[in-house]
Amino acid sequence: MKLIILDRDGVINQDSDAFIKTLAEWIPLPGSIEAIARLSKAGWTVAVATNQSGLGRGYFDLATLEQMHGRLRQLVEEQGGELGLIVYCPHAPDQGCDCRKPLPGLFQQIARHYAVSLAAVPTVGDSLRDLQAGVSVGCTPYLVRTGKGAKTEHKALPEGTLVFDSLAAVASHLLETAP
Repeated sequence: MKLIILDRDGVINQDSDAFIKTLAEWIPLPGSIEAIARLSKAGWTVAVATNQSGLGRGYFDLATLEQMHGRLRQLVEEQGGELGLIVYCPHAPDQGCDCRKPLPGLFQQIARHYAVSLAAVPTVGDSLRDLQAGVSVGCTPYLVRTGKGAKTEHKALPEGTLVFDSLAAVASHLLETAP
């Protein structure tokens, strides 16, 4: 199985320090939907692991989050692709869960769901915590400069982090280099 794990906000869609609270605020980044579809059509299973503390903070409800993810799936399907498992941490930062990135809980859920090791699985994020969560379970970190990525690029990144301008650029790289 060729698996890739993506962060959501800042990688697939626009991010906001004020949170993405409504379906109208959920706006795909240029090329991201097409990138997911291209990977999917090439045999990749595309999963998403996303912190969604806006739920725990009461900024939006589960139905709204499901609308956003439904729209994401619909857009990918319209491009001829398929999106795999979407896992999210609904907890506020002070709730003490094991799933809020940089902790590995979301990645462990994906590994259990697909019954696979995450060793060398590409993980794409725009923040240090995205990369740290993936690296803690053996993933290969990819940083995109979209979202918070341009600022993150100047931090101490996990060893071996590959940096690309966007999810579309990551997809092109993987499709050109993967067997």
